[in-house]
Amino acid sequence: MEEEYIKLILGLKLKQIRTDKNLSLFGLSKLTGLSKSYLNEIEKGKKYPKTDKIVLLSEALDTPYDQLVSLKLDKNLAPIGEILKSKILKEIPLNLFGIQESDLIDIISEAPAKVNAFISTIIKIAQNYNFSKESFYLASLRSYQEANNNYFENIEKQVQDFTKSYHIDVTKPIEAKELEEILIEEYGYVIDEKELDKHNELHNLRSVFVPQTKTLLLAKHMDDAQKVFIFGKEIAYNYLDFKERLYTFSWIKFENFEQVLNNFYASYFAGALLVNQQSINKDINALFNKKSFDKDLFSKILNKYNASPETFFQRLTNVLPSEFNITNLFFLRFTHKKGSFKYHLNKELHLAHQHSPHANETNEHYCRRWVSLKVLNEITEKNIPVFDLQISHYPLDNFSYAVLSSATKDPFRDDYFRSISIGILIDKQSKRKINFLDDPNILTNDVAVTCESCSIKNCAERVAEPINIEKQVTNEVIEKVVSELNQKFSK
Repeated sequence: MEEEYIKLILGLKLKQIRTDKNLSLFGLSKLTGLSKSYLNEIEKGKKYPKTDKIVLLSEALDTPYDQLVSLKLDKNLAPIGEILKSKILKEIPLNLFGIQESDLIDIISEAPAKVNAFISTIIKIAQNYNFSKESFYLASLRSYQEANNNYFENIEKQVQDFTKSYHIDVTKPIEAKELEEILIEEYGYVIDEKELDKHNELHNLRSVFVPQTKTLLLAKHMDDAQKVFIFGKEIAYNYLDFKERLYTFSWIKFENFEQVLNNFYASYFAGALLVNQQSINKDINALFNKKSFDKDLFSKILNKYNASPETFFQRLTNVLPSEFNITNLFFLRFTHKKGSFKYHLNKELHLAHQHSPHANETNEHYCRRWVSLKVLNEITEKNIPVFDLQISHYPLDNFSYAVLSSATKDPFRDDYFRSISIGILIDKQSKRKINFLDDPNILTNDVAVTCESCSIKNCAERVAEPINIEKQVTNEVIEKVVSELNQKFSK
């Protein structure tokens, strides 16, 4: 039994017995001669008293010594014991959000049965949706990104320091060879581009790092933009001196939240290195100053950096809030297999905290009017990169977004494609910053989240009946009739 757990259990029992006897900390202090601050630390699980002091507490509270030190909990405190035993509080990155574990324990101890019921409900929901520990970690990370508008000035500063220290010319596209040389000469890496291709089971992996020999195994079928991003992440792990890290890209599993956070920081570092902040600010400002959307200019900006569309779009989620004060935006990544009717939303970020659009875990059908899906359908026919812009209006929420979406072939899987989208809420702030939002040539489309929850009439793209809407309408009719009957028979 962990010492920390034992201290917490004694503290909870002491607090419960004291409050049951309607005793304040001050009152217990007078009865025992122990200071109020010392008793408070015991109740919070920070200190475990010596035997003579437990005897004093036992006598003052008229409670048997054995009962006080026993780890057995009554029915009111048993739920807390289960939570503490499960170590669920250790899994939650509380410090990331400025919360102390003791604060949470205090909340739980105030109404243990109710809090336990709430936590049990959350756990059951998570189990029903197959919500793994990794999913929990990633959800926590997204909340952390959203709380900081996905902009981390300390990482930006470290990237600037790195480029100065290693004399990297950020006015030109950074090539993989330049970063590879730093990894080899500065950090003693060995780069191997042959081994991974010998193992068919690893065809989805881009890299594997072997820490014992500092060997970086790379998939052979990668372009320079993919390589330079991996090299940028490896440099970040070393330059930022991260001990907890992931050894494969893409990740297979996370052991702890620190790995998740460091993986994000390393990716952020790589993106900021490849897409220089000052340069992209200047480029996007030029694009936004146009009165009509300049597709050629956007394409030129996108191809200016040695970065994948995903890295570039992710970088937009950093600079738009920080430079243009556009914080109401979302990022989506879809994957799709040619010939399939399924579209998988496997990465999302919402700085807007709005309800639409969002992923669903109930096997409903995403709205086929989304430009994210349109570009995927188009690329499966053309087999060349596709870009489009659309203003998506959500009638139910009365929100409109300018959505830029790019689709490319998945280089690691045959007949698979991916789309990357960034949506900017059309409001006073975005209209002040983006001149082309009133461009009449931009297609505007009413959209929903899923077909099942869509109220749009006569939708040609619909692939499922609006069962959720129909159920809601039926319930509203029933409620209306019941209300009328209540009025009729209440007279």
